[in-house]
Amino acid sequence: MLTMPLLFSGPLYAADVVFTIDADQSGHAISPLIYGTNSGMLTAGTENPGFFRIGGNRFTGYNWENNFSSAGDDWNQVSDAYLVPDGADPSVPAIVLTDFIDHQAVDPARALVTLQMAGYVAADGNGSVSEGEQAPSERWKKVLPQKNTAISPTPDTSDAAVYMDELVSYLVDKYGTAEDGGVLAYSLDNEPGLWSKTHPRIHKEKITADELLSKSIALSSAIKSVDSSARVFGAAFYGFTGYQTLEGAEDWPSGQYRWFIDYYLDSLRQASAVRGERLLDVLDIHWYSEAKGDSRIVFEGDAVSAADRYARVQAPRTLWDEQYLENSWIAQYRSEFLPLLPQLQQSIDSYYSGTRLAITEYNFGGGNDISGGLAQADTLGIFGKYNVYAANLWVVDNKDEYQAAAFRLFRNYDGNNRTFGDTSLSAATSDNENTSVYSATDSASGDLHIIVLNKSFSDSVDGRFTINTDEHLYDGASAWAMTSAGTQIVSRGSFDITDNGFSYTLPAASGWHFVLTAADDADDSGDADSDDSGSGDSGSDDSGSDDSGSDDSGSGDSGSDDSGSDDSGSDDSGSDDSGSDDSGSGTDNGDSGADDADDTDTDPQPEPSPATPDDESEDSSGGSSGGALSLLLLSALLLRRRPEV
Repeated sequence: MLTMPLLFSGPLYAADVVFTIDADQSGHAISPLIYGTNSGMLTAGTENPGFFRIGGNRFTGYNWENNFSSAGDDWNQVSDAYLVPDGADPSVPAIVLTDFIDHQAVDPARALVTLQMAGYVAADGNGSVSEGEQAPSERWKKVLPQKNTAISPTPDTSDAAVYMDELVSYLVDKYGTAEDGGVLAYSLDNEPGLWSKTHPRIHKEKITADELLSKSIALSSAIKSVDSSARVFGAAFYGFTGYQTLEGAEDWPSGQYRWFIDYYLDSLRQASAVRGERLLDVLDIHWYSEAKGDSRIVFEGDAVSAADRYARVQAPRTLWDEQYLENSWIAQYRSEFLPLLPQLQQSIDSYYSGTRLAITEYNFGGGNDISGGLAQADTLGIFGKYNVYAANLWVVDNKDEYQAAAFRLFRNYDGNNRTFGDTSLSAATSDNENTSVYSATDSASGDLHIIVLNKSFSDSVDGRFTINTDEHLYDGASAWAMTSAGTQIVSRGSFDITDNGFSYTLPAASGWHFVLTAADDADDSGDADSDDSGSGDSGSDDSGSDDSGSDDSGSGDSGSDDSGSDDSGSDDSGSDDSGSDDSGSGTDNGDSGADDADDTDTDPQPEPSPATPDDESEDSSGGSSGGALSLLLLSALLLRRRPEV
């Protein structure tokens, strides 16, 4: 059925964009762990995350035996019981971790637990720690990877140290090993390159490469000695300068490697060969976008000017698009390390093949703005398309309304936890600047899923969709939308498909989830019976362009295994980076949840001017289309000059 749009229901100009899906060329399985969050974030109950991390600055100084932790530089060097959940008994060992596993992750097989390796953890909860009380002192207990005596099911709080293998054993006793459904993975602390800034009472001096490697090898070996099936994530690099130089560490052969990540991977590979088992399963980085419009798009207030919003929706292209350079100091001075994912994968393939890739903290800002929702949806699509293994959004300043909507677009579009497909397909757009498209099949139902974004804030898009397939005939589709009108994912009804193609008008600043059913399948796509005001419809052809860089095949990298994304990492020019991290466990305490303002890149580099953004007029009405337009509308379109972008 063809549905006529309401006359002038959206902007007068609508650009034609061709979207092409290759349905017969199934790619890799999409890891459900890419739809992850951090402790205490995205807890409304409707986002359906696939992975849960408990970590952040607070966990560097967390003592699992008594549940005290240190806020460090995030909040007046305070040691306290801040991480203990309301109503939980702080005298129960590891209650912070087990409560998180039981009530947030629910399934321990979806949990990533941060372990401690900076040297010391909080001995008490007696408030601020003075400079004179920095470790070693009675305010701290030594933390060691392995206990030389028998592991006890109940830790001895009176002894001289806190042991990490004893903690892993405690969790294995409670939940089983990873291969039996217990805790999936452990992180080798958090952002070690920043310890001297975030935790000067614990680790006053900058970390060296030798210290990071020796501690990483010792802690990973301790984990594997208790649960050889658990996955080890490391080293939670905080940002670009960490990737490049480990915050200016000088004790590594920088002339032999492109950046520090290469040396880190090569060193762990060699240590694994000596031990006879893999010591690093997942390379873990953090990524807080450095892109700028009028302001940096994350950490500098709301950053929702027209230039900020344009920069934000373009910024995820830095992860994959060789034709794009964002306005940031990284793109200006280290463009040889962009796009990020292919560069990281190149490092993995070269120095520790088979290692997977995770981004366990990231944010593109604008959490309460449609631009943040579009950037988040784009990022989730990119992670799936480029075979990233795991990823966890870190919510900044408790602003996540549209970011949460983006999760629902993928993970709960119909309100019944139906999700985007699990097997990636090649999907391409003829306009990477203004649109993005991702596709996957559902291995259980056979449904074909398409997520498409209109990233223009001024123009609607007349999308022409073609499904290339010799194996399936799709005859029906259902549509759901995220728009600037609100954060709910709204059903736009169902429509017919002719010859495996359809047309659909996508209003400005909107994200769409289409579910296509094959002719011989029962309609099990969760189809909504709402009317359709934005629905488009069938019969489109397409023919055309498939698109630059869209393909899928997993990361564009050379034969990498799975792990996912690649990235080579770039270095930086010395400043540090993302840093945002945290300090709290996600519980809302006005105290230590502050971001680390000091941890952002601060080099006063000259910056290029931002690209000219689209004018910011929004349209949330979902005009629909497919075939014939009225002569009046067609005449208006032909006479209208395309706005400059």
